[in-house]
Amino acid sequence: MQFKVGDKAVYPGRGVGVIQTIETKNVEGDEQTYYQLKILDNGLTIYVPVQNSSAIGMRDVISREQVGKVYEVLKDRDVPADKQTWNRRYRAYTNKISTGDPIEVAKVLRDLALLRKNKNLSFGERKMYDHASSLLIQEISVAEDADETKVRTKIETIFKS
Repeated sequence: MQFKVGDKAVYPGRGVGVIQTIETKNVEGDEQTYYQLKILDNGLTIYVPVQNSSAIGMRDVISREQVGKVYEVLKDRDVPADKQTWNRRYRAYTNKISTGDPIEVAKVLRDLALLRKNKNLSFGERKMYDHASSLLIQEISVAEDADETKVRTKIETIFKS
C-alpha cells in the first residue's frame, strides 16, 4: 500500500495519523524510505519503513460502508458472557486491539460495555475500554467526516439501549 504526503492512515493500536513526509534515511549504510506519520489523537510522530508498512498493519481509514459493519458489531448483544479471568481477557483484548482491525476493536469495546452493565470495571478494564473507544471514535469520525463528539454520543447511545 502506497501513501502520499497528506494521506490519512491507521497505525494499529495508535489510531489515525497523517503522513507528514516521506523521507529516505541512511541507517547503518542502508538507505530506507520512511513515512513520517503524525497521530491525530496525541501528536505522536512515528517513522514507518515504507517496505514494512503493510506487514506492520498500517492501512487506509475504513470506508463509510465498513463503518456500518462496526456499528452492527457494537449493537450485537447475542454474544456469550466471557467467563475468563481478567488476565486472559486482557491478553485477548490487547491482541485484538493490536491487529488494528476496526471490527476486532469494536468487539473489545462491545464486550467491555456489556461487562460494565453487570459490574464496575476495574482500572485496567476502564483503561482498555477508553483506549478501544478512542480508536474507534477517531477512525469513524475521519471516515464519516463527522465531529468526534457526535460519534461518541452515537456509540454511547448504542450501549444505553
